[in-house]
Amino acid sequence: MTLSFASPSEPSVPLHVISQPDLEDWLKDRPTHVVSWVKASGFTGAMGQTLLIPQSDGTPKIALAGYGKSSGRARKRFPLAAAVETLPKGSYNIASGVPEEVLHTECLGWLLTGYAFDRYAKQSPAKAQLVAPDGVDSARIEALASAEALTRDLVNTPASDMGPDQLQTAAEDLAQEFGATCTTTQGEDLLEKNFPMIHTVGRAAAQAPRLIEMTWGKAGPKLTLVGKGVCFDTGGLNLKPGNSMSLMKKDMGGAANVLGLARMIMSLRLSVQLRVLIPAVENSVAGNAFRPGDILTSRKGLTVEINNTDAEGRLVLADALTLADEGDPDLIISMATLTGAARVAVGPDLAPFYTDDDDAAKALASAAQQSADPVWRMPFHEPYETMIEPGIADLDNAPLGGFAGSITAALFLRRFVGDSRYMHFDIYSWQPTKAPGRSKGGLGQGPRALLTALPEILDL
Repeated sequence: MTLSFASPSEPSVPLHVISQPDLEDWLKDRPTHVVSWVKASGFTGAMGQTLLIPQSDGTPKIALAGYGKSSGRARKRFPLAAAVETLPKGSYNIASGVPEEVLHTECLGWLLTGYAFDRYAKQSPAKAQLVAPDGVDSARIEALASAEALTRDLVNTPASDMGPDQLQTAAEDLAQEFGATCTTTQGEDLLEKNFPMIHTVGRAAAQAPRLIEMTWGKAGPKLTLVGKGVCFDTGGLNLKPGNSMSLMKKDMGGAANVLGLARMIMSLRLSVQLRVLIPAVENSVAGNAFRPGDILTSRKGLTVEINNTDAEGRLVLADALTLADEGDPDLIISMATLTGAARVAVGPDLAPFYTDDDDAAKALASAAQQSADPVWRMPFHEPYETMIEPGIADLDNAPLGGFAGSITAALFLRRFVGDSRYMHFDIYSWQPTKAPGRSKGGLGQGPRALLTALPEILDL
């Protein structure tokens, strides 16, 4: 799907974006017929309202878009997108009303209103196109929109068409587009090459488990992205109830997000040595499925007691993180739809992250505000380390009690990273209800904030 700006050479309608408190001031300098038309139409500047004002021949002269009140805009990620969805098909140029500090974000929100997941049924995204305003980095905005569309498509696709095979193909297609290298270690080769936990989690599925690796770039800091690619999670022998299994096609949301971030990095040609690692499995039930009570030995040599086969994501990530750390990178970032505890803590809209690097956390918090990609720092709380130490093995994959589930999962993953700088994201990757610029379904969470913060974090 192409989400791009309209050609500046095409005719476009000037669009005035007007907040409710500013409507009367805007009308003061307008011709009488414009004032009469606005008042007769009932246009108040409320968020989401639109109005076309015609010329004498009936064609649009200007368009108005309601921008609401500041209190309402604070509750929306892309306020202008609420109006874009109701504009008639055509090309528009922003003539006034959008503050310069949010112009980039509002342009991105506009492009994202054009997204629709139409693989299985026809959809009706917004049809209004935008001519890129002067002063915005149109190439960057289009790169962000394209990457978001990739992430959403991958998450939205059901497991019948997005298993480990198809996730591998998606990574290979992305690599081919940007001249990257993509290799895969699959099936029994995982055991030969010492990825035992990836193999164990995925061995009961019809599609073989695998580790997908993509590399790009020959200069700059070494950046490694690790994304959880559990293409469907039944819970294994600790089988999920039906209502908990309904969205498990999105359990590969971490993989989808790191591929989206990789697409941004390669599109914008950041000066980094990029490595992407995706353990791709399906957590299925069969006679050879791993069991509660099993003790697994990881690539790092740490033993793990399995107290719940539904805590499988951290197992496949552990082997991948060990490999990532062996490459001595400047930064490792893992992304995963890992715990329900994270949703209880911060809900679906915030992307919680963990890091021991205070400077990186500050850079990310600032970048998140700039990029309309909200994140929230969570603690690697050292006293909880004992909760993941069962005694019978080095680590417990699912501590009893239910407390601090997201934190204990993050602490578990950190055990597989040595001295490398490390950030972990426990994301939801799903928009529960339609919102301006965000269709219901798959969602990128964290990549835009990371892209904005990386130049400071890696001194690019």
